[in-house]
Amino acid sequence: MASLIEAIDVKRKTFFEMDDTPYVCLEQEISKPTARGGQTLVRLKMRNLLTRAVFDKTFKAGDKFKEPDLVMVEAAFLYADGDGYNFMDQGSFETLTLSSDILGEQSGYLADNLLVQVQKFNGNPIGIQLPSLVELTVTQTEPGVRGDTASGGVTKAATVETGLEIRVPLFIKEGEKVKVHTETGEFAGRA
Repeated sequence: MASLIEAIDVKRKTFFEMDDTPYVCLEQEISKPTARGGQTLVRLKMRNLLTRAVFDKTFKAGDKFKEPDLVMVEAAFLYADGDGYNFMDQGSFETLTLSSDILGEQSGYLADNLLVQVQKFNGNPIGIQLPSLVELTVTQTEPGVRGDTASGGVTKAATVETGLEIRVPLFIKEGEKVKVHTETGEFAGRA
């Protein structure tokens, strides 16, 4: 049987199951009572891993959650088609397909053969975990003009191979590979 996690022990990035649905904790806040006999409460900002909905909920410190049947498998991004985004499980070589609804904005970071962690709940793929940095090729950007830095505009818009738009320094040209933070979508340097 899966072990139980108390609400007070749920920390940021902890996975837990409530009402047969997997969740991940995004933030946790503990409020201790000032009066005698008051209960310690735990407020969790959590994401439903099936619907991607984010919400806050308050629990008593002793409330217990099941540990979810959540497995992470390494997979390489293959291609996108009408059915969704296709990944190849690096262990079993099985093709895993995730819809664009599930991936949302994460699809902008998917370059060919990018290795990601696919989350499987009860054997079904439900989401991915991207690496913190990805390398993408700039496909379109305006050339930097000398003297632009005086006005304070030291970055310019650039479109990368996946269609994602990011801000890059003036010296970046079309065709260059750049590193992009997957959490913030910010430029992190040349690749």
